[in-house]
Amino acid sequence: MAGAHQKNHDYHIIDPSPWPLLASIGAFVMAFGGVGLMRYVAGGSFKLFGLELANPWLFLIGLAIVLYTMFGWWSDTIKEGREGHHTRVVSLHLRYGMIMFIASEVMFFAAWFWAFFDASLFAGEPIQAARAAYTGGVWPPKGIEVLDPWHLPLYNTVILLLSGTTVTWAHHALLHNDRKGLISGLTLTVLLGVLFSFVQGYEYAHAPFAFRDSIYGATFFMATGFHGFHVLVGTIFLLVCLFRALGGGFSQQHHFGFEAAAWYWHFVDVVWLFLFFSIYIWGGWGAPIAHG
Repeated sequence: MAGAHQKNHDYHIIDPSPWPLLASIGAFVMAFGGVGLMRYVAGGSFKLFGLELANPWLFLIGLAIVLYTMFGWWSDTIKEGREGHHTRVVSLHLRYGMIMFIASEVMFFAAWFWAFFDASLFAGEPIQAARAAYTGGVWPPKGIEVLDPWHLPLYNTVILLLSGTTVTWAHHALLHNDRKGLISGLTLTVLLGVLFSFVQGYEYAHAPFAFRDSIYGATFFMATGFHGFHVLVGTIFLLVCLFRALGGGFSQQHHFGFEAAAWYWHFVDVVWLFLFFSIYIWGGWGAPIAHG
């Protein structure tokens, strides 16, 4: 009977877990809270069953539940790896999952690039009469001053490309069991990610156009803003990896958590290069550049 419970396969059958249910509850609460938060900011009202939900608290409660679920769920995954449950088959499937996630992110950004190129390439299309009247039939639209691509956008391009080299350095250091190089590379990558976010925040604060001013502003901020959010997520991802490395985590053979973070960071780098060349350089070509 003892052998009946022995594991004779390479798959990991996980124990019953509260995390999927808790994640669903947190996402549901956060979604309703998000609507209430937007109504609160706009000075409106959002009532459900007589309860006033136009306040930030419901959203913050939902966010707290989601963050707690993420911490607990991923902690369990790390624990499973340390207990030897991440066999070659399980590790391969974890990689498949990360690849599919990044593929879904590619499709996500394809939508924003599609919106931008549709508006820019067909600014004077006769079938889009309202758009042509609004833009003057040219791109960038008449009256729009654009950001100088060779100023802050170029700085951020250099920052992200440099961060791609530091995260690769950290990965190679880990493969050669160089703990000092791993920690140094991760530290520099996190700092460069934070610097990128600060530069982009400064750029947004001094942009000569706003989200609701024009179709140019809307497509610009949607594409670059979501990329900025991904940089923030990637920075947190790498920061967690840094804390794990400082605590002695990762080995030459088992370090998929860090590998996934590096893949994600390289994806963020590639998306930025497309944004820089298509939106900042090509998309603003010929328009007056804002100064000051």
